Amino acid sequence: MRIAVQEEEFDLGAEANAFAAGGTADGAIVTFTGVVRDLARGDLDVMEIEHYPGMTEKAITAIAEEAKARWSLGDVLVIHRHGRLAPGDKIMMVATAARHRKDAFEAAEYLMDYLKSRAPFWKKEITSDGADWVAAKDEDEDALGRW
Repeated sequence: MRIAVQEEEFDLGAEANAFAAGGTADGAIVTFTGVVRDLARGDLDVMEIEHYPGMTEKAITAIAEEAKARWSLGDVLVIHRHGRLAPGDKIMMVATAARHRKDAFEAAEYLMDYLKSRAPFWKKEITSDGADWVAAKDEDEDALGRW
């Protein structure tokens, strides 16, 4: 299992290939990559993502451990960026490996829902009009509630 909270970009292909090379007991690998979208009236300059080093990694590790046990995963990868990101930049990646695809897909969705609604990150959208903190959305909480 690898959890990385980092400022620097990551190479999606290299990360997916390294994750897939991790073992032969798992028959399913699911990956998801989130990208910064421009939802701020079409003029997003950058999104700033803040976190508390140490606390954020600990929280993500705990939820990844829970996912590994709940879905019998062979491996988990979570990469989440912080700092200043532009529209189109990769913001995060989740990868899960399991013996069967159902477990890999469900665990990946669970991790994505957690990262979206509960992981300790704070996001601020900066536009030509100023800066606004991104508020939590009811649909994100609803998505997490299904688990």
